[in-house]
Amino acid sequence: MTIKKDAMSLVKKNIQGIIGSKVKFESDRGRNKTTVEEGVIESVYPSIFTIQMYEGKLPSRKISFSYTDVLTRSVQITLCK
Repeated sequence: MTIKKDAMSLVKKNIQGIIGSKVKFESDRGRNKTTVEEGVIESVYPSIFTIQMYEGKLPSRKISFSYTDVLTRSVQITLCK
């Protein structure tokens, strides 16, 4: 499967547009294991973006994903309302 640069830049642009927003994400952990968690998109970098996780109101941990993860659907992101 080849990933076009314009598709990658579109994903990056969409994620840049929701920095600071609360999101729910489902990530594929392999061997039929998936996790569903919530966090806030914190930063966008050239190859990755970070999501800050919270326990209550305190920050607990930070997770990073690549834009390729979104394109290959290893990670699915949904905005929380």
